[in-house]
Amino acid sequence: MGAADPSGDRQNVVHRVRHALRHPGHTASLRAVTADGTDRSPEADDPSREGRAQLGRMQFDYLLAHGLRPEHHVLEIGCGNLRAGRLLIDHLDTGHYYGIDISPAILLAAQGTLVREGLQAKLPHLTLVGDLTFGFLPEGHFDVVHAHSVFSHSPRQVVEQCLAHVGRILAPGGHFDFTFNRTEGREHQLPHEDFSYRTRTLTTIAARHGLKARFMDDWERLPHRQSKIRVTLMSDRARTVGP
Repeated sequence: MGAADPSGDRQNVVHRVRHALRHPGHTASLRAVTADGTDRSPEADDPSREGRAQLGRMQFDYLLAHGLRPEHHVLEIGCGNLRAGRLLIDHLDTGHYYGIDISPAILLAAQGTLVREGLQAKLPHLTLVGDLTFGFLPEGHFDVVHAHSVFSHSPRQVVEQCLAHVGRILAPGGHFDFTFNRTEGREHQLPHEDFSYRTRTLTTIAARHGLKARFMDDWERLPHRQSKIRVTLMSDRARTVGP
């Protein structure tokens, strides 16, 4: 068998993403997209194990500096094989971590991480999903919702879906942090199925769904190519978690 054509592979992945978005019930197609990229880390800038561990630590340390406490309930969207999740699970009270992903293969890898790290007794929740509507999760439950390198791989329909539903599951004073590829020019799809967005586009979508968005300037000083936005409920008068 000859070597695969990378451009052909990319076109096939994009086709399946578009098909899954046009047919929301066909979750297998969307899962297949993620399964193809199971080994493609969100931290592709540094594919070494050490580099991935450092970037997972950076995500955790950022949340910790912003007030994350053991009693908080945390939902990680696109939890992957728990590069940051293993640290969150260890820090949080038993049963307070929820990780979701659309790839069965990567959730099996996450189970392996739990075994290697000896975290079974913390009883984390790892759940396979087919969309980002969060319908199976309780209302007003999560103090922190976290998505690292999810929107950078998501077309606008998926971003809109997530922001339309995440407010329902935020606890009073809670927040949703997400990273994204930022552009100040024309929004476009980058090579390897990445997507870039203007900050204003994302804050406008958030506002349309009752969310107040804030660009996180302190994240920009960290060694990562993506930017971060934090959203909270516009109607939430309680103190937000962290500064």
